[in-house]
Amino acid sequence: MSETTMNQHGHAGHAHAAHAGHGHGGAAPAGSASSMPAPATRDPRLPRLREVPAFLEYMATGWDVPDRTPPVEPGVAAASAAHRARLSAALPGRTIVVASGAAPVRANDTNYDFRPDSDFFWLSGCSAEGAVLVLTPAGAGHDATLFIPAPAYPGDPDFFANAAHGELWVGSAPGTGDWAAALELDVRTLDRLAEVVGRSRDVLLTGTLNSGHPALAGVPRSAELGRVLAELRMIKDEWEVEELRRAVDATVEGFRSVIREVPNAIGFGGERWLQGTFDRHARTFGNGPGYATIVGSAEHAPTLHWVRCDGPVKPDELLLLDMGVENRTYYTADVTRTFPASGAFSAAQREAHDLVERSHRAGLAAVAPGRPFTDFHTAAMEVIATGLSDWGLLPVSVDEALSPEGQHHRRYLVCGIGHHLGLDVHDCARSSYEAYQGNVMTPGMVLTVEPGLYFHAFDTTVPPELRGVGVRLEDDILVTTGGSEVLSAALPIDATGIEQWMRAQ
Repeated sequence: MSETTMNQHGHAGHAHAAHAGHGHGGAAPAGSASSMPAPATRDPRLPRLREVPAFLEYMATGWDVPDRTPPVEPGVAAASAAHRARLSAALPGRTIVVASGAAPVRANDTNYDFRPDSDFFWLSGCSAEGAVLVLTPAGAGHDATLFIPAPAYPGDPDFFANAAHGELWVGSAPGTGDWAAALELDVRTLDRLAEVVGRSRDVLLTGTLNSGHPALAGVPRSAELGRVLAELRMIKDEWEVEELRRAVDATVEGFRSVIREVPNAIGFGGERWLQGTFDRHARTFGNGPGYATIVGSAEHAPTLHWVRCDGPVKPDELLLLDMGVENRTYYTADVTRTFPASGAFSAAQREAHDLVERSHRAGLAAVAPGRPFTDFHTAAMEVIATGLSDWGLLPVSVDEALSPEGQHHRRYLVCGIGHHLGLDVHDCARSSYEAYQGNVMTPGMVLTVEPGLYFHAFDTTVPPELRGVGVRLEDDILVTTGGSEVLSAALPIDATGIEQWMRAQ
């Protein structure tokens, strides 16, 4: 996914509003009215059954225990414990609190699907809404306690009367014992949070907060904790790398599904048909899309984050697809390819694509351990600037364009060339400049390289045959001890290879 304008450290934040994915496999724990935000208004579909004693008594009996197995993927408990150990070593003696958050409101009394805060999940492996993880100093390390909203089981009126969180409404709700067994953690109900947090005066807080946590009232969010977590998450362990491989492999299959549907999209479905095709694939074979899927045909292809996807797919124009599957442990891929919707590039389209390919290969070649993080950006930009100069599109020399005072080539490539990748599509964004842009590449880092050319249809500096042409190539790369590995190499990057791959689907 193309980077947005840079923040103060030079790396990207997410460009569009969060479209959170649903917790995988099962519903989040139901919460009591005292521990989770209540609906803004009384649901008109619910009669006042709480006030009918006979009904309350009747609804408390006659229920078997449903399957309340938490949605925990293999390896999550061990990986989370290792992550907690790394954080404990980085912040000894500090009480650490990380919250999972709550689903944001979509409209009125409806919410987007819930997706846990990335730092929270990295440390806990838990996908429960409204949960809080606390690490309290103990000896040379920390003890971990997970707090979840108290489930509403038969006998609790919320079981049937809370449409937002009641188990009868939203599905089975794992309890403290269920989560403790799955995550190998001490798990308590949220109403006991103050017992642990209240004993410490030195609390570091981060995560996505929601109302209903009075024990955290007045505790400021810690920029230090957010930074430390972002920098720890830069280096992926073996388990994380395998999760990213799975996400990338599922994404490659998603590209296949989308390309097969291009004739239908040309005929009647347009960009939205292809967006829906990929999102259905991502939801089926993962948790969902890792970010809003980008499908840009013709004059929409140069728009960096064309997430509206409400235009036609034009048969003789380019089709830019920027897509990533977020798997069921919330690790996401981020891959882009640009296809000729007809199956064959025109001469002008191929010329633009070839320049981006040369830039992309230069960027990939610059990814290696010990090299400055900015090397792949510099290498890719030099190729772009030289190519644009050869075409007569730069008003200054290549050297002037590449200088800090110039940057004329950035008119056609205003975004960055890559970013860290992991639980977030723009991972580790709260890192310091020294740890991110000012750092060297290290084995275990996973990043994207994504040069492009974006010639807008209304840009009069561009010759007519290039107006409305947008090309981006983006791969996901693991930095290894001996160099790098392109995780998304199953998709070709050269124009001829792309045409042949399209015909084979």
